[in-house]
Amino acid sequence: MVAIVDIAGQQFKVEKGQKLFVHRLEGSTGDKVEFSNVLLIENEGQTAVGTPTVEGAVVTATILEHLKGDKVLVFKKKRRKGYQKLNGHRQYLSKIEINDITN
Repeated sequence: MVAIVDIAGQQFKVEKGQKLFVHRLEGSTGDKVEFSNVLLIENEGQTAVGTPTVEGAVVTATILEHLKGDKVLVFKKKRRKGYQKLNGHRQYLSKIEINDITN
């Protein structure tokens, strides 16, 4: 069973047992989380497409840990003007494991 679900403003293709990184979620490590914004479910060749979401479909997951992503450097420069600006950013992420997809 495969589903496309909207998690924290991003769409992910998920299946049971999959681990993925999403934007930081509310809750602590070990908490169960439910996502009801399921856009599509595919089960053994039968596809249910939502308008905009599939009614009654829920994806449940467990928060494994909270962490920060790799550093991304943003460098700006203007030629011949002596202007240089270096900025760094690390995104706050949550690692989750998909437990179940119900329709």
